[in-house]
Amino acid sequence: MSIWQMLLTGAGGLALTGPLGALWRRARETISAGAIAVTDRATMRRQVAFTIAAIALAAKMARADGYASDAEFATFQRLFNVPEHEQDNAARFYRFAQSSTAGFEAYAAQAATLLGEGSPVLEDLLEALLLIAVTDGVHPDELAYLDEVAARFGFSPQRYAGIRARYIAPSADDPYVVLGLRPGADPAEVRAAYRDLVKQYHPDRHMADGTPPEFIRVAEDRMAAINAAYAAIMRARPA
Repeated sequence: MSIWQMLLTGAGGLALTGPLGALWRRARETISAGAIAVTDRATMRRQVAFTIAAIALAAKMARADGYASDAEFATFQRLFNVPEHEQDNAARFYRFAQSSTAGFEAYAAQAATLLGEGSPVLEDLLEALLLIAVTDGVHPDELAYLDEVAARFGFSPQRYAGIRARYIAPSADDPYVVLGLRPGADPAEVRAAYRDLVKQYHPDRHMADGTPPEFIRVAEDRMAAINAAYAAIMRARPA
């Protein structure tokens, strides 16, 4: 069963409380769908929580600069792998989240509680927001939004700087920041850091922690950024 089936049908009575649960219930009231059986409720609950938080925070961020563009929603659909037959329902849920009276702070705080502060699955979610933000150029208000979400997710400024540098590059030293290294680190350090990141960000680990398989494109884009940083460092070294 797909995450979209779980989300749009109510996942067989799976309970989710707080502001994310309230948004989920209100959105489902407008969507007609049958019930489905849920066997692994703990995993399903984390996957549903992740998806609702992703939709809610992406939708709120799209309004942070005062303008929600079609390009941003198209990126949302690409990253979240929304199947064609569910796109109308996903768009409805997205609009519900944009108009919700709950602030993004409440959604971010509950996501951190449910999914674990600083966890791999929250890193997936934060990177999805970064990828959406850069779609049509990052506005200062979107940067402020992302800074606040990262803090509420439990990421230290240093760790968030490394995550953000994969997509927003303010200086020539960023390839090193992406790999978590000091500028000019020696080749052995660079290779070791790169191998560690490849192992750390294997998609299977994140899915085990609650990232739905539909979000594999976030992992693919992250590895592309890490590979590009590694290649840039190695190209810049003297022959």
